[in-house]
Amino acid sequence: MRCISCESLSWNIICKKCQSNLLQASFHKRELENNIFVYSFYEYEDIKNLINTKYKFHGDRVFNILAKLAFKKFAQNFNFNSNVVAIPIDDHTRHDFSQSAILAKHLKSNHIKPIYNTLKATNIIKYAGKDLNFRKNNKRNFVYTGAKNIQVILVDDLVTTGLTILEAKECLENHGCEVLFALTLSDARV
Repeated sequence: MRCISCESLSWNIICKKCQSNLLQASFHKRELENNIFVYSFYEYEDIKNLINTKYKFHGDRVFNILAKLAFKKFAQNFNFNSNVVAIPIDDHTRHDFSQSAILAKHLKSNHIKPIYNTLKATNIIKYAGKDLNFRKNNKRNFVYTGAKNIQVILVDDLVTTGLTILEAKECLENHGCEVLFALTLSDARV
């Protein structure tokens, strides 16, 4: 097979050389309104093609590699005084896998416990390529069915306008949860 990044022959969907280059993540911090920070691992242009594999049958393998290189490494270095829950944003299955669930899975550590299928959008609409007005007029309408009064890290693959993260945060806060921050692979504005 060929590496989907450099097209060299490889046993892996992303060759070891490209994975090594991806290890050089550039950590970005962005503040959204309502005092929530989003931390992203890669510049969007550097991994745009890899993120877009979420629409392809082999995307789960790509997201597992990205999650191992970024999210797992983050979790190994994350130290908190109490346990924190990682909640993937709208982790329903598209294209036979959920990219946000894959990312959250790799956060599992002594201090972080991923919880799945608890924060779901009732309005399943695609935001890809849509402007801010479209996003504002077509809210996700999240429903949360998980534990109350917990500390949460929100997990998603990409932050663009930040509206999805803000809406997810509001939903969780309405259930007594404290959202500490959000983690994404990339920030489309960086």
